[in-house]
Amino acid sequence: MTTAATGERAAELRGFRRVQRLAYECAEAVAAQLKPGVTEREAARMQRAWLRERGVRDWFHLPFAWFGDRTAFVDFRVPLQFFPTNRRLEPGMPFILDMAPVFQGHTADIGYSGSLGINPVHDRLMADLEAHRELILCEVRERRPLREIYEDVDRLMVRQGCANRHRAYPFGVIAHKVDRVRERRWSPRLFGFGTRSLKGLASDALHGHREGWSPLWSPYRFSDHPPRPGLWAVEPHLGFRGTGAKFEEILVVTDSGDPAESAFWLDDDLPHVRRWAEEK
Repeated sequence: MTTAATGERAAELRGFRRVQRLAYECAEAVAAQLKPGVTEREAARMQRAWLRERGVRDWFHLPFAWFGDRTAFVDFRVPLQFFPTNRRLEPGMPFILDMAPVFQGHTADIGYSGSLGINPVHDRLMADLEAHRELILCEVRERRPLREIYEDVDRLMVRQGCANRHRAYPFGVIAHKVDRVRERRWSPRLFGFGTRSLKGLASDALHGHREGWSPLWSPYRFSDHPPRPGLWAVEPHLGFRGTGAKFEEILVVTDSGDPAESAFWLDDDLPHVRRWAEEK
């Protein structure tokens, strides 16, 4: 790779890192304002307002918020159930804030888990997630097929006594590719998703179908291929008895022959990573 290409790639990653940190800053700011009686819809509006005040005008998807057993997607059957409701937060309840802003053409998709006060089950799930972050990175570096890595994540969850809740997402995805989005003044949306981001994902899906890969990382045959170079928003989601917890962050995959450079997390200075470090 030429010096110019290396510099361009570093600049691109800085842009994605900047918007991912912005999204996590939003999650922490909104989480600090949550109190009993706040609804999921209000929490979603708080995220949206915070980001708009800082220049965000486009989205991969608008912010979500899930409270209580909705953090584990209990009885979710149709996509509309993912959208924020009038469920009110109560003391001890777990919550998840999920947002995917586009800023200066770069996309982030993050998930932030917390609880309003003490919740030992949530704390245990958060601790269990650390092993999933390590497993995913290790096996992507080994160039294992995405479908096999998904199955290994499932097996780890079983050993931990947890349920796989990302399987409840459309197509059961644990991750999807993200990319640059061309900036425009007006940002149309469809069912809460930015149409330009969806168009990019659809284009990847079309090209991938022709070439034997998919931008969706799922348990199905279309993900039975090695990791594709690019940026992947990865979100292992654990559930246990009506409580759910996850993280979501960008994993960078390259075509480098150096294992350390072939895959790496975009940023290690994130709330869940800091939490694990503090607990050791």
